[in-house]
Amino acid sequence: MALLEVENLGIGFPTGGRIVEVVRGVSFKIEAGESVGLVGESGSGKSQTALAIMRLLREPGRITRGAVRFDGTDLTQADEATMRRLRGGAVSIVFQDALSGLNPVFPVGVQLMDVIAAHRDVTREQARERAVAMLNLVGIRNAEERLGHFPHQFSGGMRQRVLIAMAVACEPKLLIADEPTTALDVTVQAQIVALLRDLRERLGLSLLFITHNLDLMGEICSRAVVLYGGLMMEDSPVETLFTAPSHPYSRALLDCVPRLEDEPGMLRPIEGAAFTLATAEAGCPFAPRCVLADARCGREHPPETGQHPHRIACWWSGS
Repeated sequence: MALLEVENLGIGFPTGGRIVEVVRGVSFKIEAGESVGLVGESGSGKSQTALAIMRLLREPGRITRGAVRFDGTDLTQADEATMRRLRGGAVSIVFQDALSGLNPVFPVGVQLMDVIAAHRDVTREQARERAVAMLNLVGIRNAEERLGHFPHQFSGGMRQRVLIAMAVACEPKLLIADEPTTALDVTVQAQIVALLRDLRERLGLSLLFITHNLDLMGEICSRAVVLYGGLMMEDSPVETLFTAPSHPYSRALLDCVPRLEDEPGMLRPIEGAAFTLATAEAGCPFAPRCVLADARCGREHPPETGQHPHRIACWWSGS
């Protein structure tokens, strides 16, 4: 049994008297110790999927169908007391905005110690010792002194390290990193990804890494789930995705990645307008931008073919 199984997940919001789904039947799984990337353009449903797993969807959003099984427990049916025990304990999440993820009026040490005390039967002194150890683990120097500093006294990269320390302090089985390198410069992005890779190996974590950056995903993940328009396009080993992508959308994403041999200023965007729910039709959401699309692609969403670890949803997947 996989550690995490997301099955036919639907997430909807009420609009104009009806529920409009922004995630429309996504399925994937993560084995114990595995690192999986959830990739796609903005608006593809990546972050909403992460929030649904944690049962943190903002009202009026709701899970409309499907199951999210963690260690055999369906989180969509779990009560709030169960979810409070799991969040920060067995399952943790690192959000993309490190500044808003920390309370500006409390020192980071207080916030870190509160997380530890919420999930561990420890004294205040033991929580403090653990907090110092966690800051050291994520590469923050002078950890004892830094416990008393406020979030605004840390750089963006250091704030993200503090959030990662909070997320792993209680030794979760699964860590969800939702765009953890957003708004960081390229050098710091690489450092954060290296830190997550090191922690995953050292602590034996499973990792769900959410990003639109394929290069960063390739540095840390062994498998990738590609989303577009709230649907799974391809679920593939990373090496296969990079060397022989099967879905036209996966190929288009890879073509967008700049290369050293490109002429200065040369960019290869995906042609056509990005998917919106207002223009959604019954067929494949990528059909209006796909060079291979025919009339059937616009009428009918293709069934998933293949099996774990390589699944594809495309009428032209054999092309």
